Amino acid sequence: MPESVLGEDQTRQIRTYPRLVPAGDSAILIELGSEIDPDINTQVFALADSVEAAEIAAVVELIPTYRSLLVSYDPTISKYDEMRDRLDSFVTELEAIVEAAGESRIVELPVVYGGEDGPDLESVAEHADLSVQEVIDIHSGVDYRVYMIGFAPGFPYLGGLDQRIATPRLKTPRISVPAGSVGIAESQTGVYPNASPGGWQLIGRTASVLFDVTKSSPSLITPGSKVRFFPVQSHD
Repeated sequence: MPESVLGEDQTRQIRTYPRLVPAGDSAILIELGSEIDPDINTQVFALADSVEAAEIAAVVELIPTYRSLLVSYDPTISKYDEMRDRLDSFVTELEAIVEAAGESRIVELPVVYGGEDGPDLESVAEHADLSVQEVIDIHSGVDYRVYMIGFAPGFPYLGGLDQRIATPRLKTPRISVPAGSVGIAESQTGVYPNASPGGWQLIGRTASVLFDVTKSSPSLITPGSKVRFFPVQSHD
């Protein structure tokens, strides 16, 4: 259908990214792309921080994802058209917002690789046709972007894993994975903040506390930041 016969809202929805899409009667989805990409994710979190800093009365919740930002709002305070136009003004200034956000914070995590702390390290090495030390060097040689927090409080989904060590999930998940366990699942790596069931390939463990409910900011790792692993010999 040609755009000339579409309404304004419909035209907005089919335009190229970024675009604003209604999500029910009290939320707007700001889509910044269609794939998992570090530049797009940088835009998502810079945009989320900017909207949050604006302290818009009608905004109830901001939910960032890999490539989009869901803005939940109170329709009794702001009508859809008003909220859409307000958010569109942020999108228009997105380039400047990202530039002002600056470099991502880097969280360094000491990791004991292999042994009881990383029972699947040898399996990952075998799957990759590499030595155990090569897997360790590859895994600890990258600064990983935190695309999102999910699955469990404080659990970071980290992008940027070298494809040479990408490994499928376990066929049978473990009933309990120790807190601090570092794992690989397909093309992602992550860290279990608390003991929980899980099916990721465990290659090591960190003694760092990733999630502490007694702190004002419970999660050590936040979306949009980066994680750097470095090998250590023990948890001492």
